[in-house]
Amino acid sequence: MDEDEFEDYDREVELALYREYRDVVGQFKYVVETERRFYLANEVNLERHDTENDFYFELTMNDVWVWDVYRSDRFVKSVRVLTFKDVNVEVRGDKDLELPKELALDE
Repeated sequence: MDEDEFEDYDREVELALYREYRDVVGQFKYVVETERRFYLANEVNLERHDTENDFYFELTMNDVWVWDVYRSDRFVKSVRVLTFKDVNVEVRGDKDLELPKELALDE
């Protein structure tokens, strides 16, 4: 596989992942972003744990979709993340993500 074929394949996989996201986002209440991954979830619990010199976050999620190109099954029952990095948890609004018409992905 030459470099152009690999880049085309990579773009197609990312586009398929975006389309899957677009199809499932309405089923979830929360959007969660960590330094390593992006998640959609229906239950989220974020706790800060203090240590002697620092702190970390423990994030638990249930009924989860994971944005990961390399996973064959992105729907998981629960996820637990421990991190020293930022965690962003947002409650989804009622309005679904809509791209401007000139950026829309026609199938």
